[in-house]
Amino acid sequence: MHLTPTSNKLEIKTSLDGSCSVCKTANCLIHNNAEALFNSKLPQSNAVINCKKGQQFIIEGAPVNGLFFIKSGTVKVFRTGINGRQQIVRFAKPCEIVGHRGFGTQEYYSIGAIALQDTKLHYFSKEHLQEALLKNPKFAYDMMLFYANELNRSENKVKSISQMTVRERVIDTLLYIHRKFGDLRGFINLPLSRKEYADYAGTTEEQVIRVFSLLKKERLINTQGKKIGIINVQTLKNEISEHNYFLDS
Repeated sequence: MHLTPTSNKLEIKTSLDGSCSVCKTANCLIHNNAEALFNSKLPQSNAVINCKKGQQFIIEGAPVNGLFFIKSGTVKVFRTGINGRQQIVRFAKPCEIVGHRGFGTQEYYSIGAIALQDTKLHYFSKEHLQEALLKNPKFAYDMMLFYANELNRSENKVKSISQMTVRERVIDTLLYIHRKFGDLRGFINLPLSRKEYADYAGTTEEQVIRVFSLLKKERLINTQGKKIGIINVQTLKNEISEHNYFLDS
């Protein structure tokens, strides 16, 4: 097995499990196609990978060798922009797939991915996926729908972001992370640095700090170190409602 190299060695275990054993979500691509994905006779077709917090398991520009399904933990997906600046594409949680945008279309990953918490991944090799798609029409159809939905969300996000002010982009980022990860004792259940908020919103750390300060004065959010709590979700939704904030989940 040849996985993307990282500065810290990843713990890899060949999987003998015949199911994903993560969820029973009706729209989960992996769970709904477990029979096609976990019963391959190809050697080392899938494996469980344990990533420590801060470990990078996909290197931008490295050869595409498969995709990753998150069993537990949280992941940051990013790409490098102009002047080497990092742009966070999305945050991923359990039952989501990472690395799929390069599969089947590109030779190299266009994104990088880092574990924000201790994370457990299920890795599927490119050869295994190609075999499963050729042999299982239902999996191929479900994969097509998955990519169509991904493309639709990406196009809508680009359109909305291009028309937003800096304040609106920061609010959109707050609502996206709150919507995706929920609350924990009054704060968004994913502590992020101000730079990470900026890297997702497509602005600077200084602008994020300035907007957060204004939102605190307006009693719309409260903060405690890296933690951020949203006091009035509906007011923030109303402020960016014309941009369809709910499109990216």
